[in-house]
Amino acid sequence: MKFYVTKDVFEKIPDGKFGLVSVTGADNTGNNPEIQAFLQENVEKCTEFYTGKKVKNEPELQPYREAFRNMGINPNRYMCAIEALMTRIAKGQGMPAINTIVDLGNGVSLKHHLPIGAHDLDTMIDGAFGVRVSEEGDTFLPFGAEEREPVEAGEVVYATGSHVRTRRWTWRQGDEGMITENTSHMLYIIDGFECNLEEVLAAREELAELAEKYLGGTVKIGMIDKENMEFETEL
Repeated sequence: MKFYVTKDVFEKIPDGKFGLVSVTGADNTGNNPEIQAFLQENVEKCTEFYTGKKVKNEPELQPYREAFRNMGINPNRYMCAIEALMTRIAKGQGMPAINTIVDLGNGVSLKHHLPIGAHDLDTMIDGAFGVRVSEEGDTFLPFGAEEREPVEAGEVVYATGSHVRTRRWTWRQGDEGMITENTSHMLYIIDGFECNLEEVLAAREELAELAEKYLGGTVKIGMIDKENMEFETEL
């Protein structure tokens, strides 16, 4: 399975960095109390950190808001995933446990204040998945929807074939490719920049270590930037 980011995406975010952790042969069945506790610990830390603050004004979120503007996306209307997550936490709404893969990704995301997506690679089309600019004919299936919706050309998206999996870069993940108890081949993607690369690398290392400990299987790490735009998810 190949993951890629296209040249035209890097024209919009030239300093973009995509930290990667793939797991082949993961076991996502059952609940994991240790990962649930890890998630809850970081929910509590973020709640304390953001109390009394306006999340969108925090310095760690500014690179994402600026990147959205560079992509032609209004960050006040469409929040980056990490801003949306932190806003939810700041409002005291918490973060429910879902399953081990998702809880692990959310826990590390909250700890490092970075957007981290988890994707089931066995649901991808033609063995490829990546970040590109949308084209005419692309469609998206929102959560809970039964019909696909068209995606206008020119939007930065996560996609496989003509199926868009995440709209407006990191704004909204769709119904396809969700992590379930049957997921065994998956990819964590940490979206960042040169300015927070040290944090991206720290999050990647922690994800890889915890994934190997709690998910099993074969773990592989990688990094995509404008000098290296492809990653093979399996060893």
